[in-house]
Formats: sequence, C-alpha cells, structure tokens
Amino acid sequence: METKQILVLGANGKTGSRVVERLEKKNLPVRKGSRSIVPKFDWEHSENWKDVLEGISSVYITFQPDLAVEGSDDAIRLLSALAKEAGVEKLVLLSGRGEKEAEVCEKIIMESGLKWTIVRASWFNQNFSESFFLEPILQGYVSLPVGDVKEPFIDADDIADVVVASLTEEGHDGKLYEVTGSRLLSFKEAIAEIAEAVGRPIVYEQPSTEEYVAQMTAYQIPKEYIDLSTYLFTEVLDGRNASVSNGIEEALGRKPKDFSEYVKEIAASGLWNPQD
Repeated sequence: METKQILVLGANGKTGSRVVERLEKKNLPVRKGSRSIVPKFDWEHSENWKDVLEGISSVYITFQPDLAVEGSDDAIRLLSALAKEAGVEKLVLLSGRGEKEAEVCEKIIMESGLKWTIVRASWFNQNFSESFFLEPILQGYVSLPVGDVKEPFIDADDIADVVVASLTEEGHDGKLYEVTGSRLLSFKEAIAEIAEAVGRPIVYEQPSTEEYVAQMTAYQIPKEYIDLSTYLFTEVLDGRNASVSNGIEEALGRKPKDFSEYVKEIAASGLWNPQD
C-alpha cells in the first residue's frame, strides 16, 4: 500500500520551501504544491485540486497572495471540502495576525471536520531579504506609508519549525499558535538596524498613502498588489499588532529568533550588498 504524502502548498514560498526542506530531512513523503509542478496547484484554478489532494494525509496551506484578499474564504472553503472528500486527515493553515479576513478563513478550517492547527503569524523577517523590501534596501532608499507603529517581526525558520511540529508530532491538534518575534520594532528601526549591520546608509521615508500609491503606480506595480499592500500598511499596521505573543514558546518550548540575529546572518551572507 502506498504511503500517504504531506502536501505543502506554496512549496516555493518563504515558509513552504523551509517546511519542505525539513520534512525531506526527516525522510517523510512530501508533495510540493505549486504552479510549476505536475499536477500543478493554482489558487485561481480549482479544476485539478482533486488530483493534487489524492493520496494526501495532511496539508500545509499558504494562500497567495494573502488571506486578506477578496475570495480567499471561498477558496479555503472549497479546498477544505475537497480535502475531506479525499481522505485528508489534518490541515495546518498559515494565517495573518490582525486580519479579520484571515480569521474568517481560520474558522472555516476549524469547522472543516478535520484535525487542524492554525499558525497566525506577524510580519516575516524575510520580507527584508526574500521579498518586496530587498530591492529598496539594495538601492539605499525605503519608502513606506507607515511611521512609528511597531511590529514583532517573526522569522520564517521559526514558522516552519512550528508547522513541521504540527504536521508530524502529537499535541498540536486544535491549537491556534499566534507566533511573533520577541521584541517590537518599527519599520524605520528595522531598516536602521540593517543599515548599521551592512555599514552603509539606507534612507527611510514615510510618504502619505496617496504618494505611496503614486510611487507604486509609476513603477508599474500591478493594481491588486498596490491595493493589498496599501491595506496592510494603512489598516492592519494601525497598532493592533504592537505586542508580542508566546506562540513559539508554546509550540516549540524555546524562544523565537531575535531580529538582530536574523540581520547579522543576512548581512554576513552579503545579500544586502549592492552589486556593481
């Protein structure tokens, strides 16, 4: 009889790739869910989701681009129903902290009739090195419509450790882990810490929302991305998440990686050094 696999959606993403790496190191059977793998998984095309779910025991769900976007609840509801039909036993959802839309999706998972774990995360450290802040950091100029509001940035490695524990160990069913870093930083403070580590100035500017949208539009950023990022920066980052939680300690029995440790590692790698 064929051993059932663990399906990792967003297998090439910041947390998904780390979850895949950890599961493979444990010699566990993994199916990567992405648009570049056959059978491909695409959130915008559900016609082959049944094929992707065939022979799967548990699923790690990361929704793209974010659970805050319209239609995410319908997609999560359909995926959960198809997973149950396919004989999936466990769902682990990556959720966003302070997002009412994400909480709707969490409830769908909780009421799916399957075992579940919710990992509700703050902003990732890796947004500064693997995502939309990297290029501005390399250019030495970061412009974001957010001021002194603080955020407890969480490391993607810590999230992956919680997800893997939830997928492979006893004691995590029915748990909602709110995971954050151990201290609060504003985006301006985070950029200043990066600038000090790399030994060069990085300007931080806070434009108005209107100015920010105009800047993004001038760079031909897709409207849906502009709308999402504007929502996150102006509504979710309103102070509601300016506190730390103990989800990492609760799930793993240890402290989360500090932002300074992350910064030192990336600075030492040379990733933030501009290329000639």
